Amino acid sequence: MPAPSPLTIATQSVQRLVKEEKYYRKELTQQSERAKKLEAELKAAGPDVDGNSGFVLKQELKAVDETRAVFAPLNKRIEEAVQRLEEQIATAESENAPPEEIAKAKEALELGKSVEEPPVA
Repeated sequence: MPAPSPLTIATQSVQRLVKEEKYYRKELTQQSERAKKLEAELKAAGPDVDGNSGFVLKQELKAVDETRAVFAPLNKRIEEAVQRLEEQIATAESENAPPEEIAKAKEALELGKSVEEPPVA
């Protein structure tokens, strides 16, 4: 089996990074919901709550912050991968690469460009 072309490698890189970004977005949503739920339970329990609940909430909020911190460098890596993919597409088109490979690359390019700014909520 021949080695993958640079276009295929760049395409797979963008796809992997977009998938990773979606995973972190989903994880952030789940963590935020857990933190809100814990916060509501803590407020509802009032002053006679055990000391562990406050600690658990603090840890959950820390996890949310850590997950948010992942987005800036990840989005930068996505931008760089998209730029490399654009260059590879241009090269592949000039070298008459297989059309299906170019089509896959363009799909990945659109995915990479569609990644939103990091969530702040």
